[in-house]
Amino acid sequence: MGSLVVGDQRLAYTEYGSGPKLAVLLHGLLFNQRMHAALAQALAERGHRVVTLDLLGHGDSDRPADKWRYSMPAFGAQVIALLDELDADEAVLLGTSLGANVALEAAVRSPERVRALVVEMPVLDHALIGCAIFFTPVMIALTAGEPAMRGLSRLTRLVPRRRLPWQADILLDWVRQDPAPSAAVFQGLFFGRTAPPREERAAIEAPTLVIGHQYDIVHPFSDAGMLAEELPHAELMQAHSLIELRVAPKRLTNEIGRFLDECWLPRAANVRARAS
Repeated sequence: MGSLVVGDQRLAYTEYGSGPKLAVLLHGLLFNQRMHAALAQALAERGHRVVTLDLLGHGDSDRPADKWRYSMPAFGAQVIALLDELDADEAVLLGTSLGANVALEAAVRSPERVRALVVEMPVLDHALIGCAIFFTPVMIALTAGEPAMRGLSRLTRLVPRRRLPWQADILLDWVRQDPAPSAAVFQGLFFGRTAPPREERAAIEAPTLVIGHQYDIVHPFSDAGMLAEELPHAELMQAHSLIELRVAPKRLTNEIGRFLDECWLPRAANVRARAS
């Protein structure tokens, strides 16, 4: 594990593998970098240098309780700061949910630093009602119910991590955390911009693999399809379910690995590979 300082805040990251083909993996809202540990290891075994990052307010990174510190543009800037820390000219960015939107922000902010994008479950125009239904009770629980949530946090920290499957462990991390910084993350994000606007997304030239799935009001497949249509060099892939990449990852991991391998071909060869 490593760390870097952005402003006055420390961010934690972990490296897997080595070499010039860098991929940065970005987690979902209130999850942490461990949600992508298995994928990172699999991609490293294919010859990629993979880095997983805890965004501010998540995982082992600092978790200030100031709402103004949390915004999608700020998260995008943290990704570019990580590339600076790693002395990397460019990288493939792979993000899930919140991480998908952060990857888009980084691509808008510094397009020359983004070799390609893998965008899993983006949260865009069609997710508004679903986010309101799902996240409003969570925000109320973290703010009005802070004393109860703090007690629940203490109890769940007593559960030994090594006794749980990693999928269950990362879900428990939602309630293990101090609720005040978690509430600040919610409020900072949902009272600001949640993704680059349509005209900025349409200007992203990086090759992009968009992954979506059906039957999810927070990550509707219509958002994935819309994004794939907006981006000039995108391909759309449908996952079997919300959890496929976490519980039965072979198919999606192979497709992601294939896409990354093509992205690091010389530019002319890459164009031919995508055309075929």
